[in-house]
Amino acid sequence: VQLQASGGGLVQAGASLRLSCKASGRTLSPYVIGWFRQAPGKEREIVARISWRGTVAYTEDSVKARFTISKDDAKNTVDLQMNSLKPEDTGVYYCAAINQAGDYDYWGQGTLVTVSS
Repeated sequence: VQLQASGGGLVQAGASLRLSCKASGRTLSPYVIGWFRQAPGKEREIVARISWRGTVAYTEDSVKARFTISKDDAKNTVDLQMNSLKPEDTGVYYCAAINQAGDYDYWGQGTLVTVSS
């Protein structure tokens, strides 16, 4: 399986971006797909995840209020809609496929999001 993340860019605070994680090689089911963020000088952290059943979870209340994770089984993609972006959202965003044991089986290459103030 190959995961390809796209959609990053340079935007001003308050703008929106939509990231997309596309899988090729096999279906994303039954993986949990997570979107991760690695801010400059910090460790990678999970931002949101969605199960193959469509159950979603967000790690921070501030993210939950502004980001929406969704999947399109027909397109084999998982998107992260990010609204009201803040400078602290800056970082490289990765998507990953998490198996039932909680292991990260596959990673996308990352897409850079830069939010200027």
